[in-house]
Amino acid sequence: MTALSLLLLAVSAASALAESTVYFREQFEDGGAWKSRWVESKHKSDYGKFVLTAGKFYGDAEKDKGPDICGPGTKKVHVIFNYKGKNHLINKDVRCKDDEYTHLYTLIVNPDNTYEVKIDNKKVESGNLEDDWDFLPPKKIKDPEAKKPEDWDDREKIPDPDDKKPEDWDKPENIPDPDAKKPDDWDDEMDGEWEPPMVTNPDYKGEWKPREISNPAYKGKWIHPEIDNPEYTADSEIYKYDSIGVIGLDLWQVKSGTIFDNFLITNDPNVAEEVGNDTWGKTKVCTFTRFQTSC
Repeated sequence: MTALSLLLLAVSAASALAESTVYFREQFEDGGAWKSRWVESKHKSDYGKFVLTAGKFYGDAEKDKGPDICGPGTKKVHVIFNYKGKNHLINKDVRCKDDEYTHLYTLIVNPDNTYEVKIDNKKVESGNLEDDWDFLPPKKIKDPEAKKPEDWDDREKIPDPDDKKPEDWDKPENIPDPDAKKPDDWDDEMDGEWEPPMVTNPDYKGEWKPREISNPAYKGKWIHPEIDNPEYTADSEIYKYDSIGVIGLDLWQVKSGTIFDNFLITNDPNVAEEVGNDTWGKTKVCTFTRFQTSC
């Protein structure tokens, strides 16, 4: 089996002044005891089984073990939040790594409703929760009472009223071939009246249209006025979760070889980065070296 160690690191930053707290950490270093903490779905019988393995590439055969289950992952990082009972996927396209090396994924959520996504301890995306997810209705909506004035002319160009079609413009698209000759053996009584084949008329100019000029009455594109959305209510605590009860892996895979290891939830991004460097940081060196020579 060719296994890819994939380390996931979730971070919730409560306050820059708060004491560092690790709420959850899983490294799968206690033999089979992890089975008491992780529950496999019973929804279907063909989901496959989790097994403990370090895979083919690792820094430490014991420390780098994680439950391995089938398949390559998607090439998109799905950053999903549950808000008021509904799941919301990020509106941005965050690309994940799709090579065979070990990678570290970190999500930082701040109390000012900002966030940061890091891959391998490097920022790949950031922004505001309200801007990058559809948690809330839009702040502005089109004014339902506003209508475009009937005399509003939004045609930038118009046909030139002074342009006239030339008298010799109209020509048939196809004409009888002037070079065609009636065959010598053609019998009008037997074959019917002979007609030359049709060919494209070289003088055909197509449908005539007057040239266009700038519209002197052009007022620009009409923009529908917007009003405050009465259904919008600001929420300064989108980031806040009173309780995180479980960590789950919801996977669809068709090929074995992915390992998940080293889960962490903390209120300190610095602690998260340090743990990442202490786990993934050491594993990545050996993984890369093993692909090149040996570790």
